[in-house]
Amino acid sequence: MKQVQDVLRNVFDDDELTIEPATTSADIDGWDSMMHINVIIAVERKFGVRFAAAESNAIKEPGQNLGTFCALVDRKLAAKA
Repeated sequence: MKQVQDVLRNVFDDDELTIEPATTSADIDGWDSMMHINVIIAVERKFGVRFAAAESNAIKEPGQNLGTFCALVDRKLAAKA
């Protein structure tokens, strides 16, 4: 979660940005479609993972949050190991 938060701080250029597992994309000012793409690319680069289109869009769907997204990143990292 902390590493994803660091990525988001960089993407949104906001050193004060904090996230919780229940944080959604709607909770973060400026998270629009273009920023969503930037977030996905930045996370892929940071962790050396790739997201399928359905996975990358899932975070913006109702009921999804950054906790779910971080769990997806963890699963992808575990699969690489």
